[in-house]
Amino acid sequence: MIKRSMTGLILVLLALPYGLYAKPAPGPLVDTAWLASNMNDVVILDIRANTKSFTAKPAFKTDKKSGKQKLVRVGGHIPGARMVDYKKVRAKQTINGKQVDKMLPDKASFEALMQSVGANKDSTIIIVSRGQNSLDMTMATRLYWQLKYFGHDNMAILNGGTAQWIKDGHKVSSKPVKPTKGNWVATAERKDILATSDDVAKATQDKSAQLIDARTIDLYLGTWRKGYVYEKGHIPGAKYLPHVTLTEHGMGAKILPVEELQQLATAMGVDSSQPAITYCNSGHLASGSWFVMHELMGNKNVKLYDGSMHEWTLEKRPVKAMVME
Repeated sequence: MIKRSMTGLILVLLALPYGLYAKPAPGPLVDTAWLASNMNDVVILDIRANTKSFTAKPAFKTDKKSGKQKLVRVGGHIPGARMVDYKKVRAKQTINGKQVDKMLPDKASFEALMQSVGANKDSTIIIVSRGQNSLDMTMATRLYWQLKYFGHDNMAILNGGTAQWIKDGHKVSSKPVKPTKGNWVATAERKDILATSDDVAKATQDKSAQLIDARTIDLYLGTWRKGYVYEKGHIPGAKYLPHVTLTEHGMGAKILPVEELQQLATAMGVDSSQPAITYCNSGHLASGSWFVMHELMGNKNVKLYDGSMHEWTLEKRPVKAMVME
């Protein structure tokens, strides 16, 4: 009788959709030990702009004092990882007759990209960057934000990326990977985490949300600008919380513990419990601030301004330079 019951239970479980018993990610961030123990149950998406490094070998330097090997450049990938070319993650959009670059792609295009790297609709996705610095880690948070926008929740970012994986003694592969096409589909368009230029303009007027500039101080103050940003400076009223302060420095650039991030935000005049809109030059770096506030601190009233300073200045909206507020 018991044997029949067990057999019946197994058959019922097999008949259930995979997503009902897929291994859940334990939180927005995972460490290398967790990933090493769960590699067979997840889809690892390795996001990087330097695609040649995926099949390169890591570079080490011998420390003269200790004699130990020190990682100086990430090469290769975690075994089983599928590479996502960061240059293909974002797309051009036409907004009010103006072509805006580096934006959220349309639903069909993003589905095609995720399917091409072997992601499935029920996958537990672990996003991995090279982890060499905060720029790498914010590539991971940008992909995370886009997956979240299109309805995928069962995912996490490997804290410290491939650099931390190597530093913790795990092996990497330099072999090319050709994933089988997946069946990932977008199930939503969560506009509650996306800010438009009009949302930002409203916030500058009625202070309905804090504006948080995630760039470095020179860009915020306007001593220089990126080529695709058409005016120097920052959006009037914006607070300053640079992306470089959100992670540890150097190889294995791990996102800091929440307690430290909270102290940092407070020191910079950011109230992490209040509504906020994060921005940068193009919506890349600002995804790190969004991830920290929305996912780690639990503030669900935080949006990412996708067009950021590129769109804002393209539309000739007001900018302040050389002023600390």
